Amino acid sequence: METTKLYRPVGLKEMELIAETDYKLFPPRLDWQPIFYPVTNQEYAEQIALEWNTVDEFSGFIGIVTAFEVKNAFLEKYEVQNVGDRNHNELWIPSEDLAEFNANIVNGIQVVNVYFTDRSFISENSELRDKLNRFKK
Repeated sequence: METTKLYRPVGLKEMELIAETDYKLFPPRLDWQPIFYPVTNQEYAEQIALEWNTVDEFSGFIGIVTAFEVKNAFLEKYEVQNVGDRNHNELWIPSEDLAEFNANIVNGIQVVNVYFTDRSFISENSELRDKLNRFKK
């Protein structure tokens, strides 16, 4: 089984919902979010986490970069979308396909980097708080 490594920058609330699934699933999209967009490289995910999530109150002023492997057989039906610079590549997964996307994640969702600010909220979930704090510099 071949897989592709993808990344997703998230804020605190989305990370708390991921933690509730034992790091296996991404939460359903909100009504106003028609697509789920994982990105194809860590550099772009870190840019989003740092530049967008850390300045967003809804994200808890914290940017969290997640990484995960998805089965290639599932991903074949989605084209990579370039949305700016050469490395700004992402997949556009319709919200209604998210459950199937989650079913094709292999070995769970890992936290690979965290960006804090002086306004960052820290999770009430002690296991998640400990996981995120390991990235504090």
